[in-house]
Amino acid sequence: MAPSVCLQEMIRVIRSARTQGEERGVIQRECAAIRAQFRQADSGGRSHNLAKLLYVHMLGYPAHFGQMECVRMIASPRYSEKRIGYLGAMMLLDEKQDASLLITNSIKNDLCHNSQYIQSLALCTLACMGSAEMCRDLAPEIERLLKASNSYIKKKAALCAVHIVRKIPELGELFTPSAHSLLSDKNHGVLHGAVVLITELCERNPDNLDEFRKAVPELVQIMKALVTSGYSPEHNVAGISDPFLQVRVLRLLRILGRNNDEASDAMNDLLAQVATNTDSSKTAGSAVLYETVLTIMDIKSESGLRVLAVNILGRFLLNNDRNIRYISMTSLQKIVQTDHTAVQRHRGTIVDCLKDQDASVKRRALELSLALVSAANIRSMMKELLRFLSTCPPELRSHATSGIFNAAERYAPSQRWHIDTILHVLITAGGDVRDETVPNLIQLISVASELHCYTVHKLYRALISDISQQSLVQVACWCIGEYGDLLLKGDCDEIEPMQVTEDDVLDVLETILQSHMSSPTSRGFALTAIMKLSTRITNNIDRIRSVVSIYGSCIDVELQQRAVEYNALFKKYDHMRAAVLERMPIMDKNSPGHTNGDPSGEITKDLIQTKPIQGLLIQEPASQVCDLLDLLGETNASSQANQNQVNTTSNSTSSSVQENLLDLLGGLEPTPAPSVTVYEKGGVILKLQCDNQTETGITVTFTAFNSTQSDVTSFTLQAAVPKSIQLQMKAPSGDVIPAQGHGTVTQTILLNNPNKASLKMRVRLSYSSQGTLCQDTVQIDSFPSPSWN
Repeated sequence: MAPSVCLQEMIRVIRSARTQGEERGVIQRECAAIRAQFRQADSGGRSHNLAKLLYVHMLGYPAHFGQMECVRMIASPRYSEKRIGYLGAMMLLDEKQDASLLITNSIKNDLCHNSQYIQSLALCTLACMGSAEMCRDLAPEIERLLKASNSYIKKKAALCAVHIVRKIPELGELFTPSAHSLLSDKNHGVLHGAVVLITELCERNPDNLDEFRKAVPELVQIMKALVTSGYSPEHNVAGISDPFLQVRVLRLLRILGRNNDEASDAMNDLLAQVATNTDSSKTAGSAVLYETVLTIMDIKSESGLRVLAVNILGRFLLNNDRNIRYISMTSLQKIVQTDHTAVQRHRGTIVDCLKDQDASVKRRALELSLALVSAANIRSMMKELLRFLSTCPPELRSHATSGIFNAAERYAPSQRWHIDTILHVLITAGGDVRDETVPNLIQLISVASELHCYTVHKLYRALISDISQQSLVQVACWCIGEYGDLLLKGDCDEIEPMQVTEDDVLDVLETILQSHMSSPTSRGFALTAIMKLSTRITNNIDRIRSVVSIYGSCIDVELQQRAVEYNALFKKYDHMRAAVLERMPIMDKNSPGHTNGDPSGEITKDLIQTKPIQGLLIQEPASQVCDLLDLLGETNASSQANQNQVNTTSNSTSSSVQENLLDLLGGLEPTPAPSVTVYEKGGVILKLQCDNQTETGITVTFTAFNSTQSDVTSFTLQAAVPKSIQLQMKAPSGDVIPAQGHGTVTQTILLNNPNKASLKMRVRLSYSSQGTLCQDTVQIDSFPSPSWN
């Protein structure tokens, strides 16, 4: 290809290249020719060569060698060369390049030029890539041009002033008087630039708000003129008069009316007029209406106007454009706490959006539907949410189950309804529920004593149908172990009768023990249930003893330990087995063991609190009693239940034994490690707790709390430590932090520090609060003892 080929020919040859290698070859040859001509200082083809180089830059190839040529062409007196030179500067230069400082003087000279077109080139370049130093030097020139008589120059000077204010906010005082005077201009371009400039000045410096609130009546008149003006081909977009300027004016009015009664009153009538007269069938009209709604909700507007704004968002929900439906639900979610009744009127439309094919719309509809649940509509809303859960995408199931659980706990009309709802969720999406669901449901079932028979029958039916949902399996095993005698009786008035034999129950529990789908925790629940049934049935004790002895050599250490302890109950302490395996007492929801999701831990704590030891065992030596308690490590209820086999002595002797046994069990409750607050912002609190496990290993637990009025969703936590420390992150307890401190999310991190180096950690949090995505990074340099500091 000849070096003198024109731009159009070069584009044709590059596009006709069949391979990327061929294209690179063409560009390399052309770039070499351009470099040679730059060195020759041939003024005839300078603009021609720079134009070709800019096209090469647009294709993503290096073109930095043309920067100095841009500087030279900007200094040229010819307009054609200045134009391509300024274009090249905007594309090839930025404020980080030293070459950008070389054009400062040229820009200053061109700002004083007689030609408006050369002035506009300088203004566009400064607004595009002006550095802080350039802006500081040229700000007086821009302020001078804001007062020019030429509207073409004033609108470009206004946008250039916006760039300067963003770079150096303290220079805003220089443009404040000129910005106010620009509002009286009739040119739409100047008005648009003035509104943008005033908006930037108010956002960067709140002290300017009082000054520009004086212009609210003038802004209202500008907006009224736009709304009531007739058709104007120059500014009309789909039947809306200059929607871009309308949106900018509404945004400025929102800033000026926020927390100010006088400014808000001045614009109430205008907002009502815009909301009722703007056509929402076109995208331009929807944009104006959406900005109107945001303004109404952000200022101190009248109640009727707020209802009108909510109704506009309700109409948006019926729009065929998914983007409009999405922003409508995002806005409704922000105002549902303050205007709950108005939003409730559109509940049916919001629920229908759960069927939308778009994943983002479906997520917003789910969040808004959960926020609309109240005591008055809990039954109807829960039916819709449960129907949605059955067809819910996998990525939304965890969020949906958490929201359903929270709503059911707050507004459940009855205990039976509450239990049925949670069981329905476990059957539908048991693998996606939070870790604390199992202990929470167990506590709920324990309290509802009149529903024990109904619950155990319903759980047994669900268990024989599906054992893949591990949360359901664990709750069902616990209920069968506790209330197996009620299941075997079969006389339950609240559910269809079903004849269940001892062999049927044991078959199901053994299937869980042997299934590859069962988790170690589920196997532990099943083995404990089988052991508890040994005191509730009469004909299969030998079968139970055989199953327990088999798992005494299990490869799972936890399951093996349980089996060994249960074998000891059969052999050495068989006379105490009935007392040890008696039915659990009612659990206190506020007990420490309830929230950590560890059933074995909460059994010990609940029993110690609710069942004090009444007497002294005299049939067994004290050493054997202590051995038994140490062996089981999970209950002291045996002495309470075995009162028919023991005698009591004086009160002083009983008190002494009680203290000794509680001292023995006290070792099961280690003193909690201290925790510190490492993050607190916008109602979200993150606490850190350390616990030494081994000489070089440490467990760090982060607990997140939420004190706001709405749930925090999509909560994730990432951590980084020095290279000498090994880090392993466990799965979090969930990704939704319930509102008002009704629950927490925990994240456990295991650290291995063989060199015992100083421990530092950087934590990154990401969560969504009231529709706003928040990301923060926390540096942790000191940890609560014990840790390596």
